[in-house]
Amino acid sequence: MGAYILRRILLVIPTLFGIMVINFALVQFVPGGPIEQVLARLEGSGDVFANIAGGGDAGATEEAGGDERYLGARGLPPEFIAELEHEFGFDKPPVERFLDMMWNYLHFDFGESYFRSVSVVDLVIEKMPVSISLGLWSTLLAYLVSIPLGIRKAVRDGTPFDTWTSGAIIVGYAIPGFLFAILLLVLFAGGSYWKIFPLRGLTSDNWEELSLIGKVLDYLWHITLPVIASTISSFATLTLLTKNSFLDEIKKQYVLTAKAKGLSERRVLYGHVFRNAMLIVIAGFPAVFVSVFFGGSLIIETIFSLDGLGRLGYEAAVARDYPVIFGTLFIFGLLGLVVGIISDLTYVWVDPRIDFETRET
Repeated sequence: MGAYILRRILLVIPTLFGIMVINFALVQFVPGGPIEQVLARLEGSGDVFANIAGGGDAGATEEAGGDERYLGARGLPPEFIAELEHEFGFDKPPVERFLDMMWNYLHFDFGESYFRSVSVVDLVIEKMPVSISLGLWSTLLAYLVSIPLGIRKAVRDGTPFDTWTSGAIIVGYAIPGFLFAILLLVLFAGGSYWKIFPLRGLTSDNWEELSLIGKVLDYLWHITLPVIASTISSFATLTLLTKNSFLDEIKKQYVLTAKAKGLSERRVLYGHVFRNAMLIVIAGFPAVFVSVFFGGSLIIETIFSLDGLGRLGYEAAVARDYPVIFGTLFIFGLLGLVVGIISDLTYVWVDPRIDFETRET
């Protein structure tokens, strides 16, 4: 097992490098970089694309003394633009910039935001509590509900219970998350009906004045609706995956043999079937964990006025804040690959018969 883990760890390096290369190359073809953003703001316009589309031709720009590469640089001296390029590192070829960036990232130096003068790590740490709250509770809620429900549906396959629950979770899956979030606000957050939960934020204004128990209850009170809204679509996939996995195992010969020996249905189900059936559920855990925990739902955060990683990523993409974009991509890409390795270790923990080292490659 040690050799397999070592191979997986070594594979992280080229995989992460490939992710960064592809994204860095794609960004080079996207119009409106950081310098254009700064020039657009200096020109009094917040929309750099408007400057690119209708800011005049290159000849007019050159006559005004600006750099013809930046159509929003009318009236700005070339020395100022050259200073901007040097500050942002754009006076170097793209390959050299990429290699310098990766070298810094290997030392966990992610630089500072172009427009906030705050380190990328500090920004991520600042936004992380919201994403931790949404991701952790959403994942926990999805597994606590979907796995028992999937097992129950497998045991009672074909009954009215199975039919009605399948219809309910499919309807939940079909409802867009943002629409369900708005529905929750209208029904339970002071819309047209009941005012049971707060409308926005992760804590109340007087949170610091509350006792420990009061802080916990206030936090859970605020997080309830966002967690439900972000979890609703994950119930269907996980529930049906659990059900189908258990149905496949229940039909196997070893289950019939165990029942023939007089073992109770509960002991057969949880003593023999559970271990084998849960392998496929565990296999999907990294994807669920990464997508929910690190994805950062921009729409959910916007609707409930939560300042998390989703909004951070959106604002960084709009402002072309490359240190934030690539820094967070590197961090979360690395964490996602590590979680994949942890998932394989969980395989072995659930079923010690699995040996990744002896499998054919």
